Amino acid sequence: MSWNPLTVQGVALGRRLFYDPRLSRDSTISCGFCHQQFAAFAHFDHPLSHGIDNRTGLRSVPGLFNLIWQKDFMWDGGVNHLEVQPLTPITDPNEMGEDLARLISRLNADQKYRGLFRDAFGEGEINSQKLFKALAQFMATMNSFNSKYDSVMRHAPGVQFTAEEAGGYATFQAKCASCHKEPLFTDGSFRNNGLPYNPYLHDAGRMRITNSTGDYLKFKVPSLRNVIKSPPYMHDGRFYDLFDVFLHYSENIEQTPTIDPLVKNRIPLSNQEQRELYLFLNTLTDPGFINSKSLSEVLITD
Repeated sequence: MSWNPLTVQGVALGRRLFYDPRLSRDSTISCGFCHQQFAAFAHFDHPLSHGIDNRTGLRSVPGLFNLIWQKDFMWDGGVNHLEVQPLTPITDPNEMGEDLARLISRLNADQKYRGLFRDAFGEGEINSQKLFKALAQFMATMNSFNSKYDSVMRHAPGVQFTAEEAGGYATFQAKCASCHKEPLFTDGSFRNNGLPYNPYLHDAGRMRITNSTGDYLKFKVPSLRNVIKSPPYMHDGRFYDLFDVFLHYSENIEQTPTIDPLVKNRIPLSNQEQRELYLFLNTLTDPGFINSKSLSEVLITD
C-alpha cells in the first residue's frame, strides 16, 4: 500500500480501533463484533449483520482477508478503496450508527488515543484520514495463504490431497473455478447466481450502485477461502450448510433476465461430487490465520 505504508505503530493502532466498541454510537458494537476471527472475520451463524439497538442490516457479513488484492468492497461493490470501506459500517444506522465528526471528537478527547495516533502519524489532531489509514493498515495484515491447499500447491514435503480431496479439486476446477478463480478463489466480479429474490429485504444488488437494470440481482463473487468456517452463505445468509449451496446450483437456479450464463443451465453435482467437493473446500481452511495472535482481539480497558 504505497499510499499508506504499514508501520508497527499504525497496525497496532488499527487493531485497537478494530476491536473498540466505542467507535459505535452507544459503545456496544466494534468492527470485531461482527467480523469474528474464528469465522475468518465473518459473522458466524448470523444471516444478517447485527448492529446497535439490536438492529439488523440487509446483508450477511463478508469475511475479511486478502483485502489488499480487492478492487471493490461490499456485496455490491459500493466502495472501491480499502481506506474508505470502514466509513459505511461506522455510520450505517443499522450497524455502528455513529456520526463521524462526533467519533473524531471523542478520539481527540481520549489521552490514550492521542498518544497512539501521535506515535503512528506524528503530531497533529486526530482526523478521519488518520482513523481510516490506521484501520486499513490493520486490515491489510489479514492475509490467508497457509491452508492445506496452499501447502499442496507449494509442494510442501509430505503434504498431498487425499483421493477424495483430489476428486473434489477436479470437480472444483471443472465446475466452480470460472467464478471462484484461484488463488484468491474469487474473480472479483458481480454476478446473478440464480438466487430467488428475497421479498423481505428488497435487495436489488449492484443495481443499487450503478442504477443499471443490467446489474439487477448481481452480487460480488465471494472468496471460498475459509468457507467452512464462515456460514451462513450468500449475500443474505440464506444457506446455513454448504450442501444447501450445492443443491441450489444443482437444482434450484431461478431464471431471470440477468442470470449469469455460467449457471443458467444449472451445475449438476452428483452425491459423490458434492461429498468430494466439500472435502476439498475443507482444505481451504487456514488455521494459522484463524488463530493468529497478531490479529486477535484487543481488550480495551482504558
